Amino acid sequence: MNKYDFTAAFIVPTGIGASIGGYAGDASPCLNLISKICPVITNPNTVNAAIFSGINENILYTEGFAIDRFFKEEIALRPSKYNPIGVIFDKAIPEDILNVHINTINAVKTVYGINILGYEITKNEVGVNFSISESGISSGNIESPETLIEAGRVLIDKGAEAIAVVCYFDSSEDNDYSKGEGVDPVGGVEAIISHILTKEFNIPVAHAPAFNDLSISSEIVNPRASAEYITTVFLPCVLLGLYNAPKLVNIDNTNYQDITLGKIKALIVPCNCLGGIPILKAIENNIPVIAVEENTTVINVTAESLGIENKVIKVKNYHEAAGRLLALKQGIYF
Repeated sequence: MNKYDFTAAFIVPTGIGASIGGYAGDASPCLNLISKICPVITNPNTVNAAIFSGINENILYTEGFAIDRFFKEEIALRPSKYNPIGVIFDKAIPEDILNVHINTINAVKTVYGINILGYEITKNEVGVNFSISESGISSGNIESPETLIEAGRVLIDKGAEAIAVVCYFDSSEDNDYSKGEGVDPVGGVEAIISHILTKEFNIPVAHAPAFNDLSISSEIVNPRASAEYITTVFLPCVLLGLYNAPKLVNIDNTNYQDITLGKIKALIVPCNCLGGIPILKAIENNIPVIAVEENTTVINVTAESLGIENKVIKVKNYHEAAGRLLALKQGIYF
């Protein structure tokens, strides 16, 4: 039996104020618990924590747009190791901040031996705009997506099999976020940036923001956000995640070792963000959906509001979710 024949998915969508997983790698302990039971597909923000990462060898680090395509059975995931990584830098990043990021790349290469084959600066400024919508969801847009695609193509031509992106954000101020409240203000547009490149190139992609302040705060912040307040760069976690991220394979080109939707035996999600593609496709394909009540978001789309309460397994917390997943793996249904 292939170890990936029983695989779970653990998703905490970006930029929706999840009480667990909406900050800086704060879902990592819960995800690592689940990964003790079986391999787990997850989106980057569950483990990304600036200079730290909650990733381990049983976690399949997969961008959100790619996860949607996976659940729509358009692609499969092919477990991979040691992906050559290319880095895109936004032309808008000031030289002093860029130099810190280049030092960061060299430090990660030196300490971890990661194959980072180089970086490319976009020809034009990406033009990142971000905001919190009236509904409380992190949102935004970019003005020049084509400049990201052009830089990505150069890196792929050089041999990159995964891409890290660093775009410039004019401000990072958000007092509610530092207090462990509210929504990550940049999460929504970060997802847009990675979606654009994943859609274009069908390879692993993840984004790290660059801000205009190189100082480190000495203020005590909420533990869930603290990883982002002891550093001025957020790139290391992205590089660590992408290095062993699964390759994205068109569904017509799969082999028996690839992870397809049929190998997903459970989907674990916060209790009130149940309207996304993975949830709806899981239900359509009779994949158990485990909704965790301790993890809430600003979206408030519940099983009851969708009329699917008889198709969702509600659990109080991630420890209980782990128990239900272990029971499923042992063929115990209750």
